Amino acid sequence: MKPYQELFCDIQAPLSAKKAEIESSRCYYCYDAPCIQACPTQIDIPSFIRKISNGNTRGAAIEILSANIMGGTCARACPVETLCQQACVREKAEQKPVLIGQLQRFATDEFFKTGENPFKREKANGMKVAVVGAGPAGMSCAHRLATLGYEITIYEAKPKSGGLNEYGLAPYKVTDNFVQREIDFILSVGGIRVEHRKKLGKEITLEELKKNYSAVFLGVGLGNVNALEISGEELPGVMDAVKQIEKIRQTRDLNEIEVGRHVIVIGGGNTAVDISIQMKRLGAEFVTLVYRRGREQMSATSHEQELAQSNGVLIKPWAKPTKIFSENGKVSCVEFEYTEMRSGGKLAGTGKTFTLNADQVFKAIGQSLETGSVTGKLFPETVGGKIQVNADFETTIPRVYAGGDCVGPGEDLTVTSVQQGKLAALSIHKKF
Repeated sequence: MKPYQELFCDIQAPLSAKKAEIESSRCYYCYDAPCIQACPTQIDIPSFIRKISNGNTRGAAIEILSANIMGGTCARACPVETLCQQACVREKAEQKPVLIGQLQRFATDEFFKTGENPFKREKANGMKVAVVGAGPAGMSCAHRLATLGYEITIYEAKPKSGGLNEYGLAPYKVTDNFVQREIDFILSVGGIRVEHRKKLGKEITLEELKKNYSAVFLGVGLGNVNALEISGEELPGVMDAVKQIEKIRQTRDLNEIEVGRHVIVIGGGNTAVDISIQMKRLGAEFVTLVYRRGREQMSATSHEQELAQSNGVLIKPWAKPTKIFSENGKVSCVEFEYTEMRSGGKLAGTGKTFTLNADQVFKAIGQSLETGSVTGKLFPETVGGKIQVNADFETTIPRVYAGGDCVGPGEDLTVTSVQQGKLAALSIHKKF
C-alpha cells in the first residue's frame, strides 16, 4: 500500500504567491458584499482579499482570524461552493467565482509560517469558565474568552483536541497535522488549560462545573451515530463511518485498516462522501454510496459528489436499505428497496428491491446527541434531539451555555460551530 502522505495527499494544491495575487485581482471589492453575508463568521472577505492584492498577507490573515480563529481549517473544509463563493458576484455573472477559500488558505498558511500570534490577553479579571469539548465551538469560545481576561479550563473526552476537525474530517482535506498546529496557535494566546480524557458524566459532572466556575460552555458535539434499524445491522463488517474515519486519521500504518472488496456506504452527506473516497483510495474495488432520496436532496454539495465520482465511487440515489445478509457470520450483501417521492413530498418505498454484494457497510446517516452518560443528572433541556439555547446561547440552566453541532437548528459545519462559540463567549462576557 502507498505511504499515508501519498495516499491522502492534499486534495487541492495551495495557491502560490503569484497565483494568489492574480486571483485576488478578480475581486470587485463590493461595498455591500454578498459574500460576507454568506459567511457564518462574517469575515470581511473583500477587505482581506484587497490586502492580499496589495501584498499585505499578514493583514489579510489577521482580518480572517479576528473573525474566525479557525480560518485555516475552514479554508480547507468549508463548503465554499454553497456559502461565500456561491454568493460571489462573479459567480452570478461568469459562473466562475473568486476562489475565496483558496485565498483564505493562502493568507493564513503564510501567516502561520511566521510563528506570530497577534492576539493578546487583557488583564486577568479573576473569573474562570469551564469549556466542555475541545472541538471548533469549544476552542473558539475558549480563545475569545481568554483574550478578554478569563481563565479557561477545557475538558475533552478524547486524547487530542480538535473535535471533528481532528477525528472526523477526511485526511486529504487537512494534511500535515494542520489541525494540531492550529490548536497550538489558539492555545498560545495563554490563559487556556486543556485536560484530555475527561468526559462529561464520567470524570466530570455539570454539577461540579457549575459549582467551581463562573460559567460553563458545552461544545460536546454529537457523539452517537444514528442506527439503520434494520435486520443484520449488528453483523461484523457493519460499521459507523465516523469511527472508521477516526481510525484512518489516527493511524500511520494503513495496513492496519481492513478494506473490503465490495464496500457500501449508506447516507448522503459529506461524511458519506468522505468515507467512500477513503475506502476507494485504500484499495476497495467497488464502492457504492446509496442514498434514499435524489442527488439534489443530498446534503453533500455537488462539488463533493463530483469528487466522489472522480475517485471511482458509484452514487446510487432513490434506494433505502431493508436488510443486511450474512455468510459465515459476516456481512455478505445488502437488500435495498427503490424509493420515490409521492404527493405532499412524502418519501415512499416502491416495493421493488435489489441487492448489492458487500464485505463492509458504513453507516453515515447522521449523528445524535449523546445524553446517556448524564441521564438523570443535571443536563439542559433538549428540543429535537439537540440542546435548547436562547439568542445568547444560554441553555435552560442559568450560567450554562452551549454551541456547535449539539445545538440546533443550523448546519453542522466547522464554520458555524466557530461562530456560535465566539458569540457564546461574548454573551458570557456581557453577562459578567
